[in-house]
Amino acid sequence: MNQNQFNFEINAKIPGALGRAGVIHTPHGDIQTPAFVVVGTYSKVRFLPPHQFNNIGAQAMISNGFHLSRISKDIEQSGGLSKYSEYNCPTITDSGGFQVMSFGSGLGKVVSMDKRNIAREQFKAENKNRLARVTDEGVYFKTNEAATEKLFTPEYSMEFQHKIGADIIMAFDELTNIGDSREYNEKALNRTYEWGVRCLLKHQKLTREHVEKPYQALFGVLQGAHYQDLREKAARDLGALNFDGYGLGGAFEKEHLSNILFWCNRILPESKPRHLLGLSKPDDIFVGVENGCDTFDCVAPTREARHGKVYTLDGDINLRNAEFRDDSSPLFEGCQCPTCKSSYTREEIRKLLKNEGGLKTSEQIMADKKLAMELITAHNVYFIIKLTHQIRQSIFKKKFFDFRDEWLKRYYE
Repeated sequence: MNQNQFNFEINAKIPGALGRAGVIHTPHGDIQTPAFVVVGTYSKVRFLPPHQFNNIGAQAMISNGFHLSRISKDIEQSGGLSKYSEYNCPTITDSGGFQVMSFGSGLGKVVSMDKRNIAREQFKAENKNRLARVTDEGVYFKTNEAATEKLFTPEYSMEFQHKIGADIIMAFDELTNIGDSREYNEKALNRTYEWGVRCLLKHQKLTREHVEKPYQALFGVLQGAHYQDLREKAARDLGALNFDGYGLGGAFEKEHLSNILFWCNRILPESKPRHLLGLSKPDDIFVGVENGCDTFDCVAPTREARHGKVYTLDGDINLRNAEFRDDSSPLFEGCQCPTCKSSYTREEIRKLLKNEGGLKTSEQIMADKKLAMELITAHNVYFIIKLTHQIRQSIFKKKFFDFRDEWLKRYYE
């Protein structure tokens, strides 16, 4: 393994569109694109043990850098996130930008970082509960456990992400809320650009100081909400900087997704990879690939598995429903995931989920639920990974649009 290896090669393109199939080379392995990156928020994918990670064909994992910042030194001492996770795969960390919104404008009933969007008294009352406030210098965070605020800067984001040691790290950005005004989005976009420049400078300094470590690729993150001129400005400004790739961020509204990705990716350097942050519904993946995105992540496949939702080519089902009480079929007939290839049936997994089948101790109930969630998680993640693999093959065969239309018609209708 070449510890300083990071580059992106394009192997095939979609005629008449921005989409492509390629390979992202990282110090911890290659990522064949388009690819779904599994979410392991706290360095582990819930209910997906290391042996299953490989069995389902997972290529990479993305973790929440903000949450891992508390144990960044431990991760560094263990040899970096790839080794610490025990998945031994290419890894990505985000910068903490999502927490700017979720701890601030997205917390509780607060819908906007722009106080003029809500009544003055309501803003003053709700602002007391916020865990984040934004300044040009950085973001002040506090937790329920700590009374004092901590300043979270772009430089600090680079410091802990370098300690965590992921192959790809994200520049610190300000994710705005759908309720934020255009004026506020303009300010946040300018702030994200300035933070991006500061991240680049700090990243370059840390890279020079630690040449013994594997190279970490830094991705700039594009914001701009649903405004075309702001998105294009972000693409021009960040595209002119020396980032290794780009993350497409934002509180996306589904009806605007295709346009937003097209506006950005037609401007961004074609030779650098692009990651769509936080989306993995099948129709979103097809839209993303067509409009030039290479990798995707989302918690939905694992989160929905924990609630009994199972992905199938004929649409999603929920094993908690009574109709599956006597269903002896696999989760999906013909699926080659480890769960469907095992002897477990829908009926059996449902019983594990719902604590059916006789008296059990609390320990047995917990063990059964854990097993059920592991079985469904492996299936759902495999399902999305297989979809991106099939999309990749369709690009090579120049059949992308035919495959898209046929697949989506069956899944959604």
